[in-house]
Amino acid sequence: MTITPDDKDWTWVLERRCPECGFDAATFDVAATGSALRANAAEWRALLTDVNASDRTRDDRWSVLEYACHVRDASRIYLMRLDRMLTEDGPRYANWDQDETAIADRYCEQSPDQVADELAGAAEDLAIRFDAVRDDEWSRTGFRGDGAAFTIDSFARYFVHDPIHHVWDVTEVRVRNIEGS
Repeated sequence: MTITPDDKDWTWVLERRCPECGFDAATFDVAATGSALRANAAEWRALLTDVNASDRTRDDRWSVLEYACHVRDASRIYLMRLDRMLTEDGPRYANWDQDETAIADRYCEQSPDQVADELAGAAEDLAIRFDAVRDDEWSRTGFRGDGAAFTIDSFARYFVHDPIHHVWDVTEVRVRNIEGS
């Protein structure tokens, strides 16, 4: 099954509460970014123990395993982007095609145990880096390939939503399937 690529501009989560997962960037304490990433990685580890973690439950959604691979890889990419924001003035990032990566790296065939370990490691590396951001660095900037501007503060809020939302994606879909709706 091929997933229709998500081409939404998710930067709106910086302006209003996500109606699906409930994340509210405006009330999120960026100083808690590291702990939020660690807690989220623990949720993924638990989700990946499900024997059906590699099964897609809906045609329009990745499996738990595929979402976990995405979260792992996004954490790695955001670590590189954060490093650039901290060491360069106004870096511009190349676009990352998450759907192309999922196919090329065969997310659906990876080992859930290995992905859980790699995701935890990538989340920890990014958490450590966010934990080390000094008060005077939260306003440093970076630019996405489409021109969207971020400060490290908004970058943290924007990124934290992603793994939280994807936990919601996989748990909400499973609940709906169990309830038969």
